[in-house]
Amino acid sequence: MNEAVLVTGGAGFIGSHTVAALRAAGRRVVVLDDFSTGRRENLAEWTDDPAVEVIEGDVRGEVGLLLAGHGPFAAVVHLAAQTSVVRSIAAPIDDLDVNLRATARLMLWAAAAGVRRFVFASSAAVYGEPRRVPVAETEPTTPLSPYGAAKRAAELYLGCLGPLHGVRTVCLRLFNVYGPRQDPGSPYSGVVAMFLARARRGEPLTIFGDGTQTRDLIYVGDVARAIGLAIEAGAEGHVLGGMSEEPGGINVGTGREVAIVELAAAVQRACGASEGTIAFAPARPGEIARSAAVTERAAEVLGFRAEVELDEGLRRTAVWLASQR
Repeated sequence: MNEAVLVTGGAGFIGSHTVAALRAAGRRVVVLDDFSTGRRENLAEWTDDPAVEVIEGDVRGEVGLLLAGHGPFAAVVHLAAQTSVVRSIAAPIDDLDVNLRATARLMLWAAAAGVRRFVFASSAAVYGEPRRVPVAETEPTTPLSPYGAAKRAAELYLGCLGPLHGVRTVCLRLFNVYGPRQDPGSPYSGVVAMFLARARRGEPLTIFGDGTQTRDLIYVGDVARAIGLAIEAGAEGHVLGGMSEEPGGINVGTGREVAIVELAAAVQRACGASEGTIAFAPARPGEIARSAAVTERAAEVLGFRAEVELDEGLRRTAVWLASQR
């Protein structure tokens, strides 16, 4: 049977790159997206591709009805989410509905549909302010926002439901993802997209705090490759086990800490400016000081290591941004 991979949120930033990686691997893909943040133009490349089906629908709805007749499915890649920490604080119940309840319902549908692998996009936000940096999967999870708490709770639900229903689950704890198709106009977009957009307009790059805070910045193409590997990987002994001693996820990052002042300078280089104005503003409450991933588990379980260096990833993103009108 020509089994498909279901990609929820497949019209989004990470989702559309995942579709590209799966098609390059010869996979049939079914995209489920409500287009609240995803964009149809992100999928334009596959408009005439019979191996890519696009279904408009909300992952909180009756997924079984939406997907009837589009299977069978070998795997689910669950990327549809509410991704704003700020919004999760303002509307925690809405965040819960999308990031936990919909995930649990989708998992139960997948089990009933005979899906064998469920790949979930979790987040480094599950760690909160880590005690040690780089942070390993064995570190405590003490999220600082409803967003991080819902992602961690979803990991635990999948770790319980997966073994109960015979579905092997993989939770990928994504660090700071950047790259083409990330919306620079969104107030919730990542620092890379915002910096690049401002640099191209000749505007100052605003750093909140003193700029010594660090992030682990991973290129979206690397993340899409990690997702493809998670579908294929054996991962025996690494299927989530709820509250067991096994870590509840796999870090997907580069392992490199990049200070925000260092990032600002790299963005200016990518935009062809030898120097530019950097403005400083008061630090934002609740922002963590340092972030970077221990990446050995991803290498061991998935065979994954990030390949795209920051300067190259910024160059590719700047080229894409320049092509947009």
